[in-house]
Order: sequence, then C-alpha cells, then structure tokens
Amino acid sequence: MSAPFSPQEIASEGITPREYEEIVTRLGRHPNKAELGMFGVMWSEHCCYKNSRPLLSQFPTEGDRVLVGPGENAGVVDLGDGLRLAFKIESHNHPSAIEPFQGAATGVGGILRDIFTMGARPIACLNSLRFGTLDNARTRRIFQGVVEGISHYGNCVGVPTVGGEVYFDPAYNGNPLVNAMALGLMETEAIVKSGANGIGNPVLYVGSTTGRDGMGGASFASAELSDASMDDRPAVQVGDPFLEKSLIEACLEAFKTGAVVAAQDMGAAGLTCSTSEMAAKGGVGIELDLDKIPAREKGMIPYEYLLSESQERMLFVAHKGREQELIDIFHKWGLQAVVAGQVIEEEIVRILFQGGIAAEIPANALSDNTPIYHRELLTKAPEYAVQAWTWSKNNLPECNHDGMSASTWDEILLTLLDTPSIASKQWVYRQYDHQVQNNTVFLPGGADAAVIRVRPIDKAPSECKIGVAATTDCNPRYVYLNPSEGAKSAVAEAARNLSCVGADPLAITDNLNFGSPEKPVGYWQLYHACQGIAEACREFSTPVTGGNVSLYNETLDSQGNPQPIYPTPVIGMVGLIPDINTIVGQAWQNVGDVIYLLGVSNYNTLGGSEYLATIHNTVAGEPPVVDFELEKKVQSTCRLGIRKNWIKSAHDCAEGGIIVTLAECCLSGNLGAEVTLKTPKNLRLDELFFGEANSKIVVTIAPENVSNFETYLTDNLGNQWEKLGVVTDNNYLKVNSQINVSLADMGDRFYNAISRRLK
Repeated sequence: MSAPFSPQEIASEGITPREYEEIVTRLGRHPNKAELGMFGVMWSEHCCYKNSRPLLSQFPTEGDRVLVGPGENAGVVDLGDGLRLAFKIESHNHPSAIEPFQGAATGVGGILRDIFTMGARPIACLNSLRFGTLDNARTRRIFQGVVEGISHYGNCVGVPTVGGEVYFDPAYNGNPLVNAMALGLMETEAIVKSGANGIGNPVLYVGSTTGRDGMGGASFASAELSDASMDDRPAVQVGDPFLEKSLIEACLEAFKTGAVVAAQDMGAAGLTCSTSEMAAKGGVGIELDLDKIPAREKGMIPYEYLLSESQERMLFVAHKGREQELIDIFHKWGLQAVVAGQVIEEEIVRILFQGGIAAEIPANALSDNTPIYHRELLTKAPEYAVQAWTWSKNNLPECNHDGMSASTWDEILLTLLDTPSIASKQWVYRQYDHQVQNNTVFLPGGADAAVIRVRPIDKAPSECKIGVAATTDCNPRYVYLNPSEGAKSAVAEAARNLSCVGADPLAITDNLNFGSPEKPVGYWQLYHACQGIAEACREFSTPVTGGNVSLYNETLDSQGNPQPIYPTPVIGMVGLIPDINTIVGQAWQNVGDVIYLLGVSNYNTLGGSEYLATIHNTVAGEPPVVDFELEKKVQSTCRLGIRKNWIKSAHDCAEGGIIVTLAECCLSGNLGAEVTLKTPKNLRLDELFFGEANSKIVVTIAPENVSNFETYLTDNLGNQWEKLGVVTDNNYLKVNSQINVSLADMGDRFYNAISRRLK
C-alpha cells in the first residue's frame, strides 16, 4: 500500500523519509493524519532529544542532596530542615522570535507549571536572554516585546522575577534566545511524579480549555527560522496568567488530598506528550476520549486536539473513586476538570473520537523508544576556530605602560560601561515585580546572584534562617571560540556568583541553545560543550537535575546562507545559604574599607573579551581557561570569609575585566575607590585593565579585620591574592595613574545605555 501522504506532507510534520519508514514498521501500517502529527511532535528534537541524548548521558545526575534528577517535570534538591527545592530552566526561543510578547509570556507560564506539577509552590523566576544589536529595529521590537511578556505573566501570576542575564550581540540578530528558569518550595509531603499507574484509574483533564493556538509548537521549536516562519504564528501559544494563578492553587490543594496518583503539565506537544509520557513512564497505557475534552473552538478534529499547545492545562491520574473530590476542587477555583480517560493495561496511547479510534500508538514509540542519531564528529577543530586561535595580542596597536594617556583609558572604561551587554539592566528589571511574596533579599543588580528567603507559608520571616541563591550564566563568545573551555567557564562563573553571596553551590539545570546538529560545526560545538559541562559539574559537585535542549537556532541571511547563533549553553545553578543573615552584595559598604583581589591578576587574556569585541571590533583568540583547583580555593575562601563576617562585599571579575568590576562596585555602593594594580611585565596595560579570567573575586574588608583576613588569605590561598586599595568618598574611581573617572560619568553611561538606544 502506498503512503497516504505526499513527501511534502510528511516533511511538513518534521519527519524524514527514513523516520516515516520507521513509523510504518512500528505500527505495522501507515499512520493516519492524527498519528503522523503525534509522531512529528514527539520525534522532534524538542521532545525526544534525538541528536543530543547520547551527549547528555555523560552528565553527572546524582548527589547527596538530589531527590529528583532528569526525567521529571523539574529537578528537586534537599535543602535540609525538611525543606526541598524544585527548579528547572526551559527555552521559548522560536515563539519569541515570531511573537515576542506571547512567546516570552508563555515561556514563563510553562516553566512555572513544571514547578508546581511537582507539588512545589513557585517562589522565584529568573531569565537568560540573548538579542541582536539594539541599532536594529527588529531587535528593538523583539527585545521590548519579550521584556513586556515576561513582566506581564510574572507580575500577574504573583511570582517575583529576581535575576538573570541579558546579552546583545549580532550573532542573535535573526534568532533571539529566551530561557526561563523557576524555583519552587515543595508543599506536598510526597513529590508528585508523572508516571501513570493503577489499571482502571481515571485520567483527568484539568485547567483551561483546548483551542487551536500553539499547533505543532514542538516541531516549530525544532526547525530553523525563515521568512516563512511568520506564517507559523498559530504555533505561538496565548497565555492567561490569572488562570494559571488559580491553577497553582487548585493543583497544590489537589495534591495535598492524596487523591492524585500522577500529574503532567501539558506543555510541548500538549495532549500527545502528556498521555504518551505518563503511560511510558508508568509502563501502562492510557485511553483518552477527545469528546470529553473542553474545547474553546468548534469543529476541532483529532489532529488539532492532539497537537494544540493551549496553555494552563494539566493531565492527572487519580485514585479510582476519588475523581469527584478533585473535580470539585478545580471547579471551586473556576477551572475545567473532567474525567477524559483511564489507565489501561496494554502499553499504548489510544485516542477516541466520536465513537471511533482516532489514534492508537505504542506509548514507548512516542516517548522512550524514539530515533537517536549519533552524528559524525569532526576529527579536528573547524576552520573558524583554528583561524581565531591564531590571533595574538600582538595584532593590536602597541600599548605599553606609558603609551596611552589617562583620558584614553577613561574613555575606554566609559565605552565599555555603555555597552548594553555590560551596562545596567535596570530598564529591564524595573518592569518586573521582584518583591512580591516578600522573600526577595537582594534587588536585581545588587548582587552576583539572586537570594530568596526560604519561607514555608506557615512561618513568619523572622523564623526562617535558610536562604536559596540562584543564577543563570553563560558567556557565549567564550563557547564560540572554544566550546569545551567556554562551557567550563559557564559552570565556574555560576558557582562563583553563588559563592559571592555566600551560598554553597548545589546543582544545575541547563539550557543548551545551539545551531543545527546536522551540520558538522554545529555538532562539534554541541559535543565539546557537553563534555565541558560534564567535567565542570563533576569538579564542583553540582549534578545536573534536568534542563532543556534547543537546537536549530539558525536563520537565513540576505544571501540565503544559514547563520547560527553563538553556541549558548546557559547554566542555571542553585545554592544553599545556611544563614540568610550572613550574605553580601557587590556594593562598597563603608569609606575606608580595604579592597582585595582573590585570585591572581596576571592570568588575564584578551581572547574573547568584551574589550576586544567592543573597542577593536574583533572576536578572536583563546578564551580564559578554568583552573579548577584555584577556582575552588578562591570560591571557598570567599564563602568562608563571608560567614566569618569579614567580607563586606564581593563581586566576581567577568566581562570587561577588573576595571569594569571595580566600576560596578563603586556605582552599586555610590562610593569611590583608589586602587593600585601591580603591572606585571608579561601583561599589556589593556590586558591588565580589561583582560578577562576565571577565579577572580573583588572583596572588601573593614580596616579592623585586615590583619586576621590577610592571615586567613595566606593560609587558604598562599600568594594567590592581592591588596588593591581602599574605598573612598571622593566620588571617583582612581586606578594607578591611568584611570580617574567620576561616578557621575560612569553612572550616566552605565545606567542609561539601554534606554538611550531605545529612544
């Protein structure tokens, strides 16, 4: 029998000819339209990780504090004292490129559902955003729409957006990245899992109605963007944060009854994903009747029901006989709740419609036993990397210790502070409600990581001592130049940011944003970045509890050539703060405090630096390398110094090098500083001032603690530290004889850089 679909129809579902043959083999027949669509979304990279799963298997996933690792809606770690934290990061890149407001808003809604599906109350959101340059009108529209969408959903649902990162680079002109992370505190005694069980148990559909919005969103997220993508607007969902707030409360109330056996968010691939994954994880089957599904549009066919990604929907398996108890809870909250199916013994997903069988597929064929591709790895680095590595600082104009005037160095600093990737993101975070729930300790921009007081709903703030720190980190330019080292740096910086507020790093969730794995360079980047993450996570004892893979982040340029983004493996890391009263931010605290550098200053490199890209319009060289032993010593020294109440402020050296770090500390504390940097003969001045490196933290100490602190530094770091200077009230940053810039000039560039470009 010939296939009932044309090659074009098969390809439109994201299925290759070889995959179609495999579908026919699995079924023993040709699929119908609904079944073809189900395979299309479930065999997409977004759902089955067919190109990345072999690489993800090397990640460490177990640890003393890990309660739930990869495979569930979110990871869960043990905070001690009976407290458990759920957290996860996911992408909504392609929807945000096409419809920025709803794409970003529903990204927030989706990640929140992953959290409360586990039985956790969402307590915080972060985001990691990448855009093109702000001189591009399309970039400005997408940037403003994304920020508005995040703000709208998070503010309305009542979960604070407490931190994150925003980068701007031409590499993202065609394909922005919108990664959303959420944290939640477990409220249920048992962690709610997603595996269905109990033959004959009812399957409940709860939440919102099903419409045609979000059709085929998983397949859409697994294809390259093109001009035709504008026609895929139906693949962008529409969210309702007020309904989601009700859904949070209803789900948590329902879980506490003990009547729920399993729960699954209806995110990517909607009903198809939730039914097949719940069935496969439980080793059972699910029969679902589409006639029972509450629909918001008339005339919907099985294909539309099954591929819809309408928001704010969940699928439950309930204990038989207790379904009405759950239905009553959801109706009380003004939500839909119906028995739409049952758990069956045969391990299949059977979909009923208008008295007949609309689809019938083995659950494993959709969920676990999906195609896996082992791509061929380049035996040597691609040409672009080899060429970049040949670059040397000697290619730059001469820059000896006396060769440039002070005004030149001042202007370079001001130019870097005016660079949107370095500049203050207050234009962004002032649109977010970051204090709702009253547990946010640092306002955005005030510390290297967000800090949240962990407060169960039945306790007052004064009774809560434990805190959680969270951050998202990745320098994509580093990863582009050297995927393995760049990925290691992302993990190291995430851990360093947590250490700068006094938190012990616990675990990570990752969002792997890459180009096409079907292209040799794209797969080479993905392969080596995963290796780097795995190695770094083992070194820092921060297992991976889950995450998201977003590939095919490419667009066509005006000549029709594919332009991939920079490889961007975003690391979302959480840390434990034993005592919320013993933390620090990045701002100078008092005039007269002494400034120190933990780590050594002569490891700087200009390769991959913001200085090289901004001042010399060059992306080249080797990025910084992570010395794990030094990194761990610097971080532990910082954490313990904070807990001894010696360290009054801490800020890691990142983009822009030590001078930008010092400037940010000045601006945060509205105090000046006088600093003397040693000038090693092996470093140019621009390398000393603006070169970048890992394992470096700037801290301040009260004068009366200097003697004890320096003894402590020598005991813990040997000679790998440096006394830099002192905090002043003269409203200037002075460094050696080369830099002398007022806080007013720095503040104008730093705080107004983004808003100026949006006018």
